[in-house]
Amino acid sequence: MATTKIWAVNDNLKRVLEYVSNPDKTENKDLNDYQFKGLENVIEYASDDLKTEKQFYVSGVNCSPDNVLQQMVSTKKAAQKEEGVLAFHCYQSFSPGEVTAETAHAIGVELAKRMWGDDFEVLVTTHLDKKHFHNHFVVNSVSWTTHKRFLNKHIDYDRFRRLSDELCKEYALSVIRHPKKAKHYLEWLAEKQRIPTRRTLIKDDVDRAIRNSRTFTQFVRNLKEMDYEVKTNVKHIAVKPPGAPRFFRLHNLSKDEDYSEDGIKERILSNTIFVDGPTHVKKKIFYFHGHFKKQKKLKGIKALYFHYMYRMGIIRNHAPSKVHFLLKEDLRYMDKITREATLLGKQQINTLEELEQRENEVNAKLENLVKERRCLYNKVKRCRKLETKTMLQQDIETLSNEIKELRKEVRLYGNIKKRSTVMKDKLEKIHKEEMVQAKDDKHLNRQSKSI
Repeated sequence: MATTKIWAVNDNLKRVLEYVSNPDKTENKDLNDYQFKGLENVIEYASDDLKTEKQFYVSGVNCSPDNVLQQMVSTKKAAQKEEGVLAFHCYQSFSPGEVTAETAHAIGVELAKRMWGDDFEVLVTTHLDKKHFHNHFVVNSVSWTTHKRFLNKHIDYDRFRRLSDELCKEYALSVIRHPKKAKHYLEWLAEKQRIPTRRTLIKDDVDRAIRNSRTFTQFVRNLKEMDYEVKTNVKHIAVKPPGAPRFFRLHNLSKDEDYSEDGIKERILSNTIFVDGPTHVKKKIFYFHGHFKKQKKLKGIKALYFHYMYRMGIIRNHAPSKVHFLLKEDLRYMDKITREATLLGKQQINTLEELEQRENEVNAKLENLVKERRCLYNKVKRCRKLETKTMLQQDIETLSNEIKELRKEVRLYGNIKKRSTVMKDKLEKIHKEEMVQAKDDKHLNRQSKSI
């Protein structure tokens, strides 16, 4: 069974080529009699029967491994397409113990030939440093024959995966029958760092609704009480959180069947105790010493930030018992919001005008420091005394650290201006919803009293 990926290389072609052909990763540990010093000493595989005589699993398709960088660059120059995407980095991974190094590499070379044929230069390497052998492909973004670009559309990736599966079948390897859509990297990172995402927030609410339900109807009612819209007369049950732009299918919450309609019904049937427990989303709580009555009344942008954090439930005391979903999902940005609020307090910034004034001051200071550092760089170039040169470099390092901190501050000001607008819009939307709800509640109370 082989998994595949393709992504663009925009920064440095040499870096990618050196990484994929790293001798520490491509070396056959069983053949340590040879002492190659790097990629420049590795020759292209001549034929299949000589593969076991080579120490490194590195091959070139339409190019030579020992001169691949120069060849790819020459192709780009000839086509006058040196800008934009430099190459595409592709990946093919096998299950641990499923293939030998020779087989993995043979599959990789054949896959490159079938995928890119005679049009593109491809470096194929097999990494053996992990339990799962895996192939890397570095594909020149420009064809050496037609000078056309490889665009890497969805259809290209589908073809890459299909060809990989075909080769796995030919080599009697397993394939993924029903591949699931992979998580976005940011979503995966958020889950790893236990930062709440829209998916985890919905999942928490669904789990809580299941725990407190005896029937599927009650489950739906529990979700509606949390202000969710629920679709049940469809193939896959879907929900829309308050303030969300679209519905979300519950079966996508997990790879297993726990969140399909049948899975939810089974979980409800297995309930024995119905207790509304807390979600796993942990909020940082900010405590303020003293009394708010003694503090100067907050105003402007600072007041907006503190009110927003209060409505999110991360400022005590007297935090709201119920946090609106629109604010709850911003818990993922809690650290950023905290840093921005701290900066506003530290710099005594209350209004947008004060923020822009401070931003201009920092930018002016930054400009002067950058000029000063540039002068020091020029002095270092002209300096012949080692002692003086060392002192100048220390001064440069000090300036660089100061410049770094000021640039961070400038970025925060930019983020504050953007986020404050979003905050206002969300709070206004929530206020309107609460006003409508209050009117409805008042109307219901009047009706109940008249009965």
